[in-house]
Amino acid sequence: MLSRGQRTRALIARSLTPSPRPPLLDDPATGLDVAGREQFIDRLEVLGLTRLEPASVLANRHLEELPPGTTHAMLLRDGRCLAAGRVGEILAGLQASACFDHPVRLTRADGRWSVRTRRPAPAG
Repeated sequence: MLSRGQRTRALIARSLTPSPRPPLLDDPATGLDVAGREQFIDRLEVLGLTRLEPASVLANRHLEELPPGTTHAMLLRDGRCLAAGRVGEILAGLQASACFDHPVRLTRADGRWSVRTRRPAPAG
C-alpha cells in the first residue's frame, strides 16, 4: 500500500509519460511532509526547465508551494477570476487579500513566495 505522498508522486510520474499533455495539478503537495513537499517543488522546477513544453497548470491554495519558475497566476474566488497575469504583478498587489478574504502580505525570496497576515501599523 502506498502512502498518500507516494500515490501523489506516482500519479504525477504517470502524467509525465512520453507525449503527455500539460499536467493539471490540483493541490499536488497535499499529504506530503516538509521534505516531500520541497522535493516535489524542486522536481517541478527542474521539469519546467528541461521539458520542451514546460507548461503546466497548478491549482493551489498554498502560494508558498508555487515553484520558482511560475510565470503566470490567476486568482479565483467563488468561481470568478479576480485577477490574472504575470505572477509578480498578481501576487504583489492587494488581490490576494481579496481572494482569501483575509489581509495577507506576500513576499518573494529566491523565487519562492511566503504568506503572512498583514497586521495594521501600531498606534503611535
